[in-house]
Amino acid sequence: MRLALSPLPLPGPLSRRLDLFALSLSQPKGMAFDFSAPAGEPALVPANSVSWQVFKNPVTVFIGGITAVLLELAEPHVRDGVWQHSSFRTDALTRMQRTGLAAMITVYGARSRAEAMIEGVNRRHGSVTGLTTEGKHYRADDPILLDWVQATAAYGFMEAYHRYAQPLSDEARNRFLAEGKAAADLYGATNAPASVSELNMLFDVMRSRLAKSEIVFEFLDIVGKVQVLPATLRPLQKLLIAAAVELLPAWVGDRLGIRQSWSLTPMQRALVKAAAYGAERIILPSSAPVQACRRLGLPDTYLYRRRP
Repeated sequence: MRLALSPLPLPGPLSRRLDLFALSLSQPKGMAFDFSAPAGEPALVPANSVSWQVFKNPVTVFIGGITAVLLELAEPHVRDGVWQHSSFRTDALTRMQRTGLAAMITVYGARSRAEAMIEGVNRRHGSVTGLTTEGKHYRADDPILLDWVQATAAYGFMEAYHRYAQPLSDEARNRFLAEGKAAADLYGATNAPASVSELNMLFDVMRSRLAKSEIVFEFLDIVGKVQVLPATLRPLQKLLIAAAVELLPAWVGDRLGIRQSWSLTPMQRALVKAAAYGAERIILPSSAPVQACRRLGLPDTYLYRRRP
């Protein structure tokens, strides 16, 4: 039986600085989102969900997000759809912030506002078409691709939390995947996996479609250089990226040719786990999870005292 972790109190000035930094990082300029309103309105998933627990950890969310993108870029149609229609190469930080904010809104945002955000994403995806470098047509709203993107995101966030923050039981993992069904349907990913067995089957189906690409190496290079963390913590950023690579199924890492060049030593792995463990206990008042709890009349400590 696992004991619930208690919140980790920080000195007032340090807590405020950390909270302001996290807020500036999570909300890109011109895209401020109020998770505390409308008062009382539920999200797409309930506060007692596994999803609310998993997404509250900024360290594992960063790691899992990188893992998800690597899996997406392994599929040629998704790869070129992202790379040809994205500002990632010219403004990686803003692109990462927008993607992260969308994930937080999907989980913690009031249902009406999450639905409006997803509708806007779908409209933009409707105009994204083109040819892959292999000369094959793609559409961003292709249901197969939408299912893959939804599955890779779920895999990345779930595995990062399980590996580096807190282990998830088989029941919790199945619950987490099932909880994503509401958002997946809104995104058009109507056949996205809703259980671990379905997730494994999709990976088997997609195995023959995944391919090595220089874009994967370009992506890792950009993510390694973008100034996500302060200069003093930049070495940790590289470790978090390596942690993301380690989450890939071994056969995917081998096929992409990145498993050997991005790996952690036992000491580095312990450091990543320590960072994730700390993030699991630190309450950031301005963060999406805490603001969403306030919207529902729950205490700031709600997600930091219960376990999935």
